[in-house]
Amino acid sequence: MATLRSSQLLAQAVALPATAYRERGQWRMAFERFLEHRLAVAGIVVLALLALLSAFAPLVSPYNPEKTNLLLIFESPSPSHPMGTDSLGRDLATRILYGGRVSLSVGVLAIAVAITLGTLIGGIAGFYGRWIDAVLMRVVDMMLSFPRLFLLILFGVFFKGMTLGVIVIVLGLLSWMPTSRLVRATFLSLKNRDFVEAARSIGARNRDIIARHILPNSLAPIIVAATLGVAGAIITESTLSFLGLGIQPPTPSWGNMLKDATSEMNQAPWTAIFPGLFIFLAVVSINFIGDGLRDALDPRHVTKRI
Repeated sequence: MATLRSSQLLAQAVALPATAYRERGQWRMAFERFLEHRLAVAGIVVLALLALLSAFAPLVSPYNPEKTNLLLIFESPSPSHPMGTDSLGRDLATRILYGGRVSLSVGVLAIAVAITLGTLIGGIAGFYGRWIDAVLMRVVDMMLSFPRLFLLILFGVFFKGMTLGVIVIVLGLLSWMPTSRLVRATFLSLKNRDFVEAARSIGARNRDIIARHILPNSLAPIIVAATLGVAGAIITESTLSFLGLGIQPPTPSWGNMLKDATSEMNQAPWTAIFPGLFIFLAVVSINFIGDGLRDALDPRHVTKRI
């Protein structure tokens, strides 16, 4: 019976057209596995909704995020002000939407800087090795030895509160080290593979080998690291703004809105609840997306499904 069943399965596999195999490439299978991760899909929906609401804030809300109205101080949530108003009578929902522009932009742009720098340094160290690897990794160790929060506070004091551009650059320059180690390890495991040796044998230059053969096969861990790094950058920006060293009022960000709410909890708890809720939703959504990408891009999952 076992032999007969095996023969039937083999016949069915042979009967399938060759295009059925060719069409299911690596990225398509990863996409299908990602869709099976319900929390990750829900995270994308929530994050996309937050991003769209923030991007189209002028169309969503009729209020000016910086215009004060002393007649509406600490107005509780109502149909005209769904999330209430703050200590200066500003509409809280409007400020949260505009603050989302700042917080989400900082997360994405800072990690873009960190991933670019980390991939460059890690790729060079892992591919060339020897003294280049030793020097670059000692630089990484030195950077990791400095407490990042202390340096961020120091920069915040030096700049007397950081603008969006400054905080993106500073966060990016202080966040690339883990990515460089990850990329270095990936390059070390790939640079001696058969497909790389085949490229060398036909005279391919080192930069072509890196760009066309090794880097594309290293994208999976880089994408996961970038996704999870965005959440960390949002929390870091919120921490700095909460301490008064990040984005400065009247420009709203989720962090400095929480700073203003610390003394208003008893009188107007919504001034702390809603900004904190949006930080929570953004960070949890990004973490779920990162988990889904990690599961989808993990080659071991292909083996388990087969």
